[in-house]
Amino acid sequence: MQDTLTLYGRSFTSRILLGTARYESPALLVDAIKAANPAMVTVALRKQIEGGAKAGESFWQILRTTNRELLPNTAGCNTVKEALNTALMARELFETDFIKLEVIGDEENLQPDPFGLVEAATELVKQGFRVLPYCTDDLVVCRRLLDAGCEVLMPWAAPIGTGQGPRNPRALRELRQRLPDVPLIEDAGLGLPSHACQVMEWGFDGVLINTAVSRAIDPVRMARAFADAVEAGRSAYLAGPMPVQELAVPSTPEIGKPFWDEAARFAVQETT
Repeated sequence: MQDTLTLYGRSFTSRILLGTARYESPALLVDAIKAANPAMVTVALRKQIEGGAKAGESFWQILRTTNRELLPNTAGCNTVKEALNTALMARELFETDFIKLEVIGDEENLQPDPFGLVEAATELVKQGFRVLPYCTDDLVVCRRLLDAGCEVLMPWAAPIGTGQGPRNPRALRELRQRLPDVPLIEDAGLGLPSHACQVMEWGFDGVLINTAVSRAIDPVRMARAFADAVEAGRSAYLAGPMPVQELAVPSTPEIGKPFWDEAARFAVQETT
């Protein structure tokens, strides 16, 4: 049976979600998408509006050629009202009920506003959206989002675009343990394929990557590297990693003597 990522009843063979911002050219973006083979690609509606109708339509056409599932997001929204309006426009424009919900509470580190996030998620779920909220690793906030009707959570590893990797591994691993049946997608702050591999080894269900790929010297190669890392981490998790030991444990059996001891003994007998 194929190991698939399931989000709101939809199954995907890939466990990478790829952002589409800050690429040097549309052609480079398309090549990176092909290399990563993502389940979904994210698109920020507000940025398309700010770029003008012509630019937005051109970008939309480029994304269509990739034949990937789109995940619009409410990036840049600082209030519940902004997020709700953006989500409604995104559903009409992109013809999807999927929405990555962002309500930013701090402009310096782009940390989500937990109160606004829960409020917006509650309303969007009522309106039929399939909400993927960008949140912190706070267990209580995550539970409130689940109570609001979210079936997927997207906790950050570190502030957006920093590339720091998981800053609070203990909290992330505890979140995975306390919410074993909830799809968790690591979002924001991953900078290296090894970061992605690590969170997948912890049992996370997927990762969302943007800046780490788009700002790499070779985005296409980096996209492929992340895809390989996610697959390796997932395989390691399913394989069942060995338990960590405090003391050394010999890999050679302790019962009996090594064969070379016997060989040495016979060699001595032959020469005497």
